[in-house]
Amino acid sequence: MGQGAITTAPADPPGTSVRRTSDTVTGHAADKTAGSVANSAGRVPDRSAGRGPEGLAGVLLAPVRGHAFETCVGQLATAIRLGVFPTGSVFPPERELAAQLGVSRTTLRESIAALRSAGMITTARGRGGGSRVAYRPPEPGAGHAERIAGRRWEWVEALQFRRIVEPGACYVAAGRVLGAADRDRLRVCEREAREAPGTGAHRQADARLHLAIAAASGSRMLMDAVTTVQAALHEMLLAIPVLDRNIEHSTAQHAAIVTAILAGNPAAARRAMEQHCDDTAALLRGLLGLPDERTEEPAGTAAHASADEPAPPREGP
Repeated sequence: MGQGAITTAPADPPGTSVRRTSDTVTGHAADKTAGSVANSAGRVPDRSAGRGPEGLAGVLLAPVRGHAFETCVGQLATAIRLGVFPTGSVFPPERELAAQLGVSRTTLRESIAALRSAGMITTARGRGGGSRVAYRPPEPGAGHAERIAGRRWEWVEALQFRRIVEPGACYVAAGRVLGAADRDRLRVCEREAREAPGTGAHRQADARLHLAIAAASGSRMLMDAVTTVQAALHEMLLAIPVLDRNIEHSTAQHAAIVTAILAGNPAAARRAMEQHCDDTAALLRGLLGLPDERTEEPAGTAAHASADEPAPPREGP
């Protein structure tokens, strides 16, 4: 197969038995217990039923910690930016969303009002009303140079963290017996990334696929880590132009990753994601002028290190 060739994830082989794993929970009863989304085993529950094959909101959003209002706004805004709630989509009912986030409906309404003030959603009253996503993803490469200043080392660390976390999530996902919801979600997200109609839509569809892979790992901690990584990556990719050849390569790599996960091949899934992460990091380092962590160190690091080390003995009298 030539470079940049596009493949699609295969259907399940004939006779393959697909079952839901026992670590999933559904329904509002789980929402009402402490740590409902992250259960005692740190697993991500399956709440995708009734939400279509993607169902990412059901696994991305978790009971808030700390200050409920600020954390609630932050989770919902991140979900909107990364395309978990695409432009034009309708938010879940208040009762459902409040239970999922572990907050009161009053706090949720205040959070939705904040998103409305930020222009991310609109709300209509009466029959057929509700909150609808108004946020439109910006075009990558269009006037985002100011994002780079002062953030180079932050982004280098994000790329390093991604190189560890996302291949690991692939390895874990490929080693599990995936339920029908996870398998459908992976196929749909891979197809949407491949067929996205524009650059902004492609960026969100790409993020959704990576979040779907993390969700397939069944680990709440991995889901949180990949969400953090994707939020940082989203900022970096907005600061560079879209390159068609890179999109072709990325599409082929996505297909290889999903194919390996669905085939239950952890080693192949991890290798494919490692290559994907390495190629993206090389592109970003070059276009953003990010420092090479192998040869440089953040400003102040050397000074801090020398301050912690004992001074060398003085020579002479």
